Amino acid sequence: QVQLVESGGGLVQAGGSLGLSCAASGRTFSSYVMGWFRQAPGQEREFVAAISRGGFSTYYADSVKGRFTITRDNAKNTVFLRMNSLKPEDTALYYCAAAISASASVTRRATTAYDYWGQGTQVTVSS
Repeated sequence: QVQLVESGGGLVQAGGSLGLSCAASGRTFSSYVMGWFRQAPGQEREFVAAISRGGFSTYYADSVKGRFTITRDNAKNTVFLRMNSLKPEDTALYYCAAAISASASVTRRATTAYDYWGQGTQVTVSS
């Protein structure tokens, strides 16, 4: 069982920045592909970014490429999402997720590719 706890959400004006964190339980964090997803009211949960086990490969949705950065610290069992140049359309509940399968890949964008989810943290961007 893997437990994920997100933090760092909040209210920010358009053009501003926020940093999200996701702390994971367990002793095999470095073996998980980690991802961030988001869900706005009335919409489906969508892929935002993913990072490989060692942190050397990352993958982003087109809508956030160049503005968001995903990183991880395997020594601290934590994955981060730095969000710059935020837009009102970035408003959503942000979730981190872990893919534990040996075949997991950062390029798999489907929610079904991930096995464990956090409870989410709200990000609101005002115009």
